[in-house]
Amino acid sequence: MIEPSPRQRMLVLAICCMSLLIVSLDNTVLNVALPSMSRELHASVAGLQWTIDAYTLVMASLLMLAGSTADRIGRRKVFLAGLVAFSVGSLLCSLAPSLEWLVVFRMVQAVGGAMLNPVAMSIITNTFTDPGERARAIGVWGAVAGVSMAAGPLVGGLLVDTVGWRSIFLINLPIGVAALALTLRHIPESRAARPRRPDPVGQLLVIALLGSLTYGIIEGPAEGWRSPLIMSCALVALASLVSLVLYEARREEPLIDLRFFRSAPFSGATVIAVSAFAGLAGFLFLNTLYLQDVRGLSALEAGLYMLPMAVLTTLFAPLSGRLVASRGPRICLLIAGFAMGSSGLLFALFEAETSTPLLFTGYVLFGLGFGMVNAPVTNTAVSGMPRSQAGLAAAIASTSRQTGSTLGVAVIGSVLAAGLADGSGFSSAAQPAWWIIAVCGLLVLVVGAATSGSWARGTAERTALRLEGPVGPPAEAGAPRV
Repeated sequence: MIEPSPRQRMLVLAICCMSLLIVSLDNTVLNVALPSMSRELHASVAGLQWTIDAYTLVMASLLMLAGSTADRIGRRKVFLAGLVAFSVGSLLCSLAPSLEWLVVFRMVQAVGGAMLNPVAMSIITNTFTDPGERARAIGVWGAVAGVSMAAGPLVGGLLVDTVGWRSIFLINLPIGVAALALTLRHIPESRAARPRRPDPVGQLLVIALLGSLTYGIIEGPAEGWRSPLIMSCALVALASLVSLVLYEARREEPLIDLRFFRSAPFSGATVIAVSAFAGLAGFLFLNTLYLQDVRGLSALEAGLYMLPMAVLTTLFAPLSGRLVASRGPRICLLIAGFAMGSSGLLFALFEAETSTPLLFTGYVLFGLGFGMVNAPVTNTAVSGMPRSQAGLAAAIASTSRQTGSTLGVAVIGSVLAAGLADGSGFSSAAQPAWWIIAVCGLLVLVVGAATSGSWARGTAERTALRLEGPVGPPAEAGAPRV
């Protein structure tokens, strides 16, 4: 087996980051386009929620399946299939004749997206085997997410104001085609030496859990929280969760390896990812609607308003990667939680959206915090895990992010819709939602502090030993080579 050269490793990283760019750019561009889509497709707040959550829900449901499948049949194969499916889904979204068809085509996109991010992270993990190099590579990965935040509102706003909202999906096509060609040429095949068997029952339980929970939260304000439909959703979600835990604990090769969660840093990273991305999704959803529907800004002007948040994320994401490599995750997590929580409090306590200086202060704080959180979460999720299970570990981390995004839009949108239905103005209706975002930041702070100390590191080491077994991790079958 020939180890890839530094130049070849960086090329693999660049190709994987291209997949992250189109998946991340898609959501940030879409947020700016929501008011235009609402007017043309006659969509309610719940309808707008579904254009986002149909995507994140399908991704969250399929990420672990995609990760384990990639470990089994080949990461390059699954990555290529994801690029094709995402590009086709983007084309279909640009042609959607109605809101219902747009939601369906967003789900097609999500099937492709589920095969991209966790598999790309698995490829990176198996290419950058040195812990320091891997942490820096993950920092670059986080910076790309920041670039998508910076470019998304601006590019989306420009396209919406000039060409129309349908064009926002077409920008994925050239990037997807370029990534496809480069993958065929430069990314080697790799798979786990002892891949896991499929777990269809576990997969169905995950879909039932996330689907029923999201549907119940989004439709709750319209149907009534005590209606038979919503109560049935709650019962299905609870039953699915209990069944999933009991079933997976008995399987020799489960879809979700519950042993991972014996590691306090891994469990903490999961909670932090859900909290941080719920906060981000809710933050973007609220601000997009406020800036365009209340302040009357155009899509491009709204994108320019949110630029400080995106720039701070772009600047601090690579710094976070370097800090994790040299000092560990603790400092980054504490800064992230404090900054994101403070931003939420500005809006909850002082109605920062009504004051332009406070509004920009909130954007700066949130952008700084979100820029610091991604690298420690990702690095903690994959570090210490056997390379043979890199796909599964990365998929659980990605699932946590998408679950957070799904719940963030579902909960924040439902709280906003309930307030507006009662006749409240936007600021009053959004105040409980801002408190939820502040709590998300507080969770990042508290959980980050609790799961990044010496005790937590001890649990991670013991978990790694249990997962590896007495002979250490197995060698990769077809590990990255040139």
